[in-house]
Amino acid sequence: MENLSDANQPVFATDLAQFYQFLQSEKQFSQHTVKGYQRDIARFMVFCDSQSIVRWNDVDEQHIRQFVSQVHRQGLGGKSIQRLLSALRRLFRYLQSNRLMRNNPAAHVQAPKSENKLPDVMHHQQIDQLLLTDSDEPLVVRDHAILELLYGCGLRLAELISLNVYDINWQSNYLAVLGKGRKERHCPFGKQANKMLKKWIKCRDLLAKEGEKAVFVNNRGVRLSAAGIRSRIRKLSLEKGINQRVYPHLMRHSFASHMLEASQDLRAVQELLGHAHLKTTQIYTHLDFQQLAKTYDAAHPRAHKSVQKKK
Repeated sequence: MENLSDANQPVFATDLAQFYQFLQSEKQFSQHTVKGYQRDIARFMVFCDSQSIVRWNDVDEQHIRQFVSQVHRQGLGGKSIQRLLSALRRLFRYLQSNRLMRNNPAAHVQAPKSENKLPDVMHHQQIDQLLLTDSDEPLVVRDHAILELLYGCGLRLAELISLNVYDINWQSNYLAVLGKGRKERHCPFGKQANKMLKKWIKCRDLLAKEGEKAVFVNNRGVRLSAAGIRSRIRKLSLEKGINQRVYPHLMRHSFASHMLEASQDLRAVQELLGHAHLKTTQIYTHLDFQQLAKTYDAAHPRAHKSVQKKK
């Protein structure tokens, strides 16, 4: 667990440590999610220190509004502030339930609105270029198997890293994936992913340490890290001459956009992505419309013609 500033640590550290433990054990949040809470709350605790706040009940709504204004001036975007406020609300609710706070000072504070930025995607041709290989070198085979699953199943990076060999159902061609909130879903994979994954498993059996359960391991035979995957994907995309920044979540965005473009089935794409709310998936409908508008502008005979007025 990350430490807070030394000034606040003696006063608040015990309560915060118990809160983070609560998130892990009771709420079943992943370690990655808990670390996100820690980073956001640590930022708020630095603010509390600057305001000479020494008790939870000293925090009021005006403090929260000041804090939001401060981080916004420092360049933090609306969505990041929204996430930060969500962390504070959950913390204060926990403290209320344990009678450490009288009320929730963040309950009615809203994040500033920010422009909705559509996710980047890769074109089909770029995907084909990235996934094309005839190499038998074990780590290259592994990297292509990773890309096939990221794009073929729309996996989050954390979901891919946590895959174990027993999560692969070869008979029905699906992965048992543990997503956000520890919710399990089944992600089908196609022929190309099946072929590359089987090829990697043969290589993996020669590399993995005894007792290692991870599907994807590094050259030391242990579970591959997020940083390792990002680095390998970036290196591979540069070698393939792709002039777009390629990263794991870009493959998920591309999967969602291409699936929705082909199927027009928003609910099915929601299930495949493991989104809790349909509105999260709906962003890809806007992306699809944006592409449609570009196609119209490029192809329609009257898209660029100026209309001359009659004299």
